[in-house]
Amino acid sequence: MARDGGKAKTATQSPDGPAKVTITEIAREAGVSVPTVSRVVNGRSDVSPATRARVEDLLHRHGYRRRQTSPGDRAALLDLVFNDLDSPWAVEIIRGVEEIAHEQGVGTVVSAIHDRAGDAHQWMTNLRARASDGVILVTSVLEQGLHDELRRLGVPLVVIDPAGGPALMAPTVGATNWAGGMAATEHLLGLGHRRIGFIEGPPRLLCSRARLDGYRAALDAAGVAVDDTLIVPGDFYHESGFTGANHLLDLDEAPTAIFASSDQMALGAIEALRRRGLRVPEDMSVVGFDDLPEVRWSSPPLTTVRQPLADMGKLAARSVLDLARSVEPASPRVELATELVVRASTAVPRTV
Repeated sequence: MARDGGKAKTATQSPDGPAKVTITEIAREAGVSVPTVSRVVNGRSDVSPATRARVEDLLHRHGYRRRQTSPGDRAALLDLVFNDLDSPWAVEIIRGVEEIAHEQGVGTVVSAIHDRAGDAHQWMTNLRARASDGVILVTSVLEQGLHDELRRLGVPLVVIDPAGGPALMAPTVGATNWAGGMAATEHLLGLGHRRIGFIEGPPRLLCSRARLDGYRAALDAAGVAVDDTLIVPGDFYHESGFTGANHLLDLDEAPTAIFASSDQMALGAIEALRRRGLRVPEDMSVVGFDDLPEVRWSSPPLTTVRQPLADMGKLAARSVLDLARSVEPASPRVELATELVVRASTAVPRTV
């Protein structure tokens, strides 16, 4: 049968025999993804023996013949998709994903969709063209229609730090944000602070809400009433930390410590304190969340909750590559441990 616009029909008809089955049809019958069948056809080793045997049997039964190609056949690819790329924590996740991709001989395509429908649809168009083997979505929302299209294409999806609900039934990788929020607040309470300001992250994100819940839980466990005037909005970026700290300092009774739910907001808060002639930690203790590489070099070095961002990227990459090989994850939801890292930005309050 003739080709239309460079794309093969669902099956091709040879003048000497019956219609020829396509890789998509083989994948559907085998119950695996299209990239998995492609790996078998191309003699790749990264397919489980049972899956390989099932696919090869179907290929033989249907008389599938590999399309003749040039020596430069398409390399395996992973799509790594962020909402924004202007954050150092994105670099840490990319570093983790790239390490596993390099080990596995897989390329990585990094995109930002900015929560705009047009960007997401353009990304999907590009993904179809490059026939990606898997997608890792980071703190972004993919509308149901695009998720359905990924399933139709047989492209597996893993989500890091899901926004909102259960991430469209995809496996997820996160950190123990609630425990981290509690540990940071308990550290400040242990130093004697009782009025602790909190700068939130975006409330649409599960990780933001978990950090706030951890802060509330620590106060409650210590018998300290939660004062909602001490909780101010933020978006994980420097400017909102700067604005949030100024709001807290303008209260009739300012806090003696600030817990910002990201390192970038903590650095913004420290700048707001500096401009008011206040010293950290002598006049105000500050705690962040993430443990980005630069905060150990801030002035003073920042006490923070270490989030294993690179490890999250590694685990997500391993998981999505396993899914592409038809290996299901041991757990659909994995949370890696956070850890409090105490440096020089926290101290006993002056009033104690």
